[in-house]
Amino acid sequence: MTDVFEEVEEEIRSERLKRLARTWLPVVGGILAVALVAALAWWGWQSFQTSQANKASVAYQRGIESLQSGDTTAAESAFAEAEKAGNGAYKALALQQRAGLAVQANRIPDAIKLFDDAAKADSDPMLADPARYKAALLLMDNGGTLADLEARLLPLTEDDRPMRPFAQEALGLTRLQFNKPAEAREQFVLLTLGQDVPESVRQRAQAAISMIDAGLVTGLAPIVAAQQLVPPPEPAAPTGPDGQPIDPRALEAARQAQAQAQAAGAN
Repeated sequence: MTDVFEEVEEEIRSERLKRLARTWLPVVGGILAVALVAALAWWGWQSFQTSQANKASVAYQRGIESLQSGDTTAAESAFAEAEKAGNGAYKALALQQRAGLAVQANRIPDAIKLFDDAAKADSDPMLADPARYKAALLLMDNGGTLADLEARLLPLTEDDRPMRPFAQEALGLTRLQFNKPAEAREQFVLLTLGQDVPESVRQRAQAAISMIDAGLVTGLAPIVAAQQLVPPPEPAAPTGPDGQPIDPRALEAARQAQAQAQAAGAN
């Protein structure tokens, strides 16, 4: 009798396992299939991104070489190719280079638009903020309104923004241009008290405060001219917090590694 009971129990367990298999195997198989498709899609996307970055790198380097040789036509063509092929860092840098060529050709509206497009091409402030700053400088000299200039510059003056002291100085000059010396003075005072302010910017801020206090508003033109001589970070060689140049390829690789880590964490 014991053997009979054991056989019955075994058959019951076997039947239960079969029912569980019929119920859950399709679900598990579907999940595995979805995971496989997602992994293949991610791999394909990463391969495509790498291929595009390589194309953009080659075109961008060709543009730099054309600039160095004085061939602006070839440089424009190469940077346009890098802009089209690349994304993120290369697209932002190529657009900024094209904007610089537009400035040289005195196509100021085109240059402002290209700088604006460069700022939108990459969310990293190290690349986007210099483009926003340069667009604001061009508007300062070409009929920009106070509201427009403040809207462009104020976000750049926030803490930890790479162009903060330059944007504060530009904001102060903008307010002087529109006959708002008290508001301008506030910006220049912040520059004299800031810890990470370049010494040349600090000295000009102190000079501007002295002129405002003395009522020498006519001294604005020399200050503006001096301010324009301060070179912001070059788009061709963005720098990190340690002051070392950032390689666009390394920047893109770091972003891809971060994205992969986030995807792995989600799984």
